[in-house]
Amino acid sequence: MGQNAQGAGFALLAFGIYATHDVVIKFLGAEYSPFQVIFFSTLLSFPLISFMLMRDATQGNLRPVHPWWTALRTACAVINGMCAFYAFSVLPLAQTYAILFAAPLIITLLSIPMLGEKVGIHRGAAVVVGLIGVMVVLRPGSAPLSAGHFAAMASAVFGATASIIVRKIGNEERSVVLLLYPIAANFFVVGALMIAVYKPMPIEHFGAAGLISVLGFIAGLILIIAYRKAEAAMVAPMQYSQILWASAYGYFIFGETIDMATFIGAGIIILSGIYIVARESRKGDASQSPVLNSRARPYGAALRFMPFFRARKAEN
Repeated sequence: MGQNAQGAGFALLAFGIYATHDVVIKFLGAEYSPFQVIFFSTLLSFPLISFMLMRDATQGNLRPVHPWWTALRTACAVINGMCAFYAFSVLPLAQTYAILFAAPLIITLLSIPMLGEKVGIHRGAAVVVGLIGVMVVLRPGSAPLSAGHFAAMASAVFGATASIIVRKIGNEERSVVLLLYPIAANFFVVGALMIAVYKPMPIEHFGAAGLISVLGFIAGLILIIAYRKAEAAMVAPMQYSQILWASAYGYFIFGETIDMATFIGAGIIILSGIYIVARESRKGDASQSPVLNSRARPYGAALRFMPFFRARKAEN
């Protein structure tokens, strides 16, 4: 088996674990507010974070080189996490994924003002087609839009913004800074918001919150292996396999079915995303390739851990 095939296989495994991670979010979201789920999954991720920090040999302090960009990314990360966790709690899994898959399209648009990237007619048309796919999923006017739909759209926007900021400042900021600031914000901001809606958790639900962090951590490690073995253009499209996991999990665990509009819209979004990845991979080093270089999932444990993983990959 070739390196690209191995990388694609590891990526499929990673995104399957990520999908399981999201099932646990949905399970807990049926009982608790997103604030409580995020707070305890963040709290229980500290042992993993401590392990990673012990391996960080870079010199420096925790003052950001770009404080305003770091603050903006931190705010986007916190809002994005709350929106994604809420969307998974109230929407069918497949529909949530279909909307979140718009993030690479938004990254492409944001790369114009924030990275100075030139988006040609081909990628521009792919973005437009992909956004049409989002409208097909949402079908405004024919079905009422819920708070969950708006939360999923907000998650795609804020997650894309956080990813593009990492792309902009990631070479100058220490990975520890990119890792710790969103965690600290989640701990204090989400913790404060949780107080009004807190519900006591039995030990099995407390363990499920820890499982969210563990699954995100393991999937992130496997995804880095995938990127080491294969070209980014082979690995990145594997994220769309999550729609298959979502369909299976949604049907067998939550009794969900995919309606035709979601199926068609998701197909349009996925095809446009794959086209953008293919275009960026062809441009090679002459392009900043914002989608190929924004590899972290834009929410959950992956968002917290992936800047560190990217730094470790660069060191190796």
